[in-house]
Amino acid sequence: MTSNVPAKTRKLPIQAIGAKIFHSVNIISLFLMVTSGLQIYNANPVFGGRAGLHVPAIFTLGGWLAGGRNWHFAAMWLFSLNLLWYGIYILITRRWRHRFVGFKDIKALQKTRNSQRLIYAWHRIVYTSIIPILLLALLTGIGMYKPAQFPWIVDMFGSWQALRIVHFSSVPMVVAFVGVHSLLGQKAGGSQLTESMFW
Repeated sequence: MTSNVPAKTRKLPIQAIGAKIFHSVNIISLFLMVTSGLQIYNANPVFGGRAGLHVPAIFTLGGWLAGGRNWHFAAMWLFSLNLLWYGIYILITRRWRHRFVGFKDIKALQKTRNSQRLIYAWHRIVYTSIIPILLLALLTGIGMYKPAQFPWIVDMFGSWQALRIVHFSSVPMVVAFVGVHSLLGQKAGGSQLTESMFW
């Protein structure tokens, strides 16, 4: 006679409320910035001038140039303030020790054969790589938003057009990060880990 022993249930991941708020606000602000940014782009495409490739209106927000700019800058403040408070939050709670790449992660890539350990190492590397990308997006965005107040930002990139190209290029990099970050999260803890980041 066999005994019916209940299978060991997997422990559900629990995320701090600060992480949930940060991820939720990030998704909203990024969606607003990308769609409104595409509306701004349509007014004068980065590549090809006014005759360049236009994005279908269904993927844009704002209805026209001024509307797109208003949405874009409003979302920029939401995104920037969210990023700032989360930076302070991870410093105070010391979450940075578990979220960002360290020497042990680099060492793991060279020596470990543990697939789960490799996933965590790559996840921290990708998580860390978004910092310079976001700083670049914010720097170039500020340069385009207030060129008269910050002409040195325009000068850093050589020209206004070069500044626009770099700022526009940050969009696919952020979108790629979101995709890879989500994929690695799925591999590390499945859909339960991904869902725990929001609710």
